[in-house]
Amino acid sequence: MKLVIQIPAWNEEEHLPMALAALPREVPGFDELEVIVIDDGSSDRTAAVARENGAHVVEISTHRGLAVAFSAGVAAALDRGADVIVNTDADCQYDARDIPTLTESILSGEAEMVIGDRQVHTLSHFSAIKKALQKLGSAVVRRLSRTPVRDATSGFRAISREAALKLHVFTRFTYTLETILQAGEAGLRVVSVPIRVSDAVQRPSRLF
Repeated sequence: MKLVIQIPAWNEEEHLPMALAALPREVPGFDELEVIVIDDGSSDRTAAVARENGAHVVEISTHRGLAVAFSAGVAAALDRGADVIVNTDADCQYDARDIPTLTESILSGEAEMVIGDRQVHTLSHFSAIKKALQKLGSAVVRRLSRTPVRDATSGFRAISREAALKLHVFTRFTYTLETILQAGEAGLRVVSVPIRVSDAVQRPSRLF
């Protein structure tokens, strides 16, 4: 079984080494692990830094946006034989120690897509308005997709190979909501699991 961890990145040379260093070197249930960084047309040394830290790099020549970078990463992961794909961010928002938590439900056959639940109501750096909007948005996505997802905008997620082959992102803005809606329409098993949020980097995300 092969696990591919993909990181979409745009001008992340400063924080990428920290994000890559935090990734596990092995995950229970997998005998092979590979890391892919998708350089979304960065103007800094993002691609070089990724290679220097042992990651395979997919380079997009011009900045195309998060949805395109995510899709390019999934395609590359499938080409490289991934059985499970984990998506995370370069800004260290998500705690990489929870990657086994994401993959466990896929390995057990319980789910084909696992969404990390940041438990937004507990996050001190989210304003009351942002918490309310996140809660409302997730409720709408749950209803439309007929899935139990609790944190619809979370980018920390695991996808089985079979699910990845069925998902096609058409927007350029973000993949998070569209993939959940497609998963629900396709009848894929989707679950949410609680994950930790790291405070290692305190700055707004560059990914939208």
